[in-house]
Amino acid sequence: MDFKNIIGHEDIISRFMSSIELNRVNHAYIIAGEEGSGRYTLASAFAKALQCEAGGSEACGECKSCKQAESGNHPDIIVVSKDKETVLSADAIRSQVVEDMEIKPYSSRYKIYIIRDGEMMSEEAASALLKTIEEPPEYGIVIIITKSMEKMLPTIISRCVALTTKPVKEKDIHDYLVKNLGLPESKVTFAIEYGQGNLGKAVLLATNEEYEGLVRSVIDLESNIFDMTIEEVSTAIQKCSDYKMNINDYLDLMMMWYRDILVLKVTGNPDRILFKEQYSVISEQSKYLSFNELEDKKRAIEAAKERINANASMEDIMKLLILTLKES
Repeated sequence: MDFKNIIGHEDIISRFMSSIELNRVNHAYIIAGEEGSGRYTLASAFAKALQCEAGGSEACGECKSCKQAESGNHPDIIVVSKDKETVLSADAIRSQVVEDMEIKPYSSRYKIYIIRDGEMMSEEAASALLKTIEEPPEYGIVIIITKSMEKMLPTIISRCVALTTKPVKEKDIHDYLVKNLGLPESKVTFAIEYGQGNLGKAVLLATNEEYEGLVRSVIDLESNIFDMTIEEVSTAIQKCSDYKMNINDYLDLMMMWYRDILVLKVTGNPDRILFKEQYSVISEQSKYLSFNELEDKKRAIEAAKERINANASMEDIMKLLILTLKES
């Protein structure tokens, strides 16, 4: 991906291009933002431009370095991977960054390390990385990608150029989905509302069959939740486990359901809701759910997301959540 092909994030792109033009490239960056917001795309485009043999502020796309970057086989652009499921360990940082950086670049001006899941670095790993970004070799550049700046050590942040992705304009997402992907307006509208400025989420929802199943599962649950027996609740929890890798998206869709109920209660306008085909169910639920109850359900979903992201048992959390949402 090149800067010119990235949708949105003009401020970050401008900063990257200016640093290359002025030869003021920092040795450490953090790009923060939610999953799908374009963090890795920005990091990859920056790395590609930095290594381009043409020497401009944008990658030429024609030189050997650009072609290596595009294929994912550039010897001097290293994507650091987790060695454990729930943590990015000190061993991984030492072997893939600290020790490797002692070796000079193979063919380029820089040696660039893109660290994904920066928020998952252990304290020991962060300390090991800190020493490297405090006194890096002239050719060493580290780009840390994280979901949350708050989960990064302040000492790491203080030594990095910290950047945060912002929501992409609805019109830009619309044009991309229609012109580039050729999607129908009905699907595009739903995806834009769901994405809330996150192009990656909108694209996944609009193009991935698994996400279509996820939407149907949420609709089925929320349409029947107040009439479900304990056995049906258990079945619903089992269905949730089918989407374990996308559970945050599942919870976001649940949140949008109650947002639709709130919008309908306030405006009475069915054109303003996301789940338009479920208007009759949402309208009926809006009659007996109070504003306070809707706020309680919103807080319950937010709490469930926090607990799941803290690696609590997904099944237990979803059981508690569904039983809480079932109360009226």
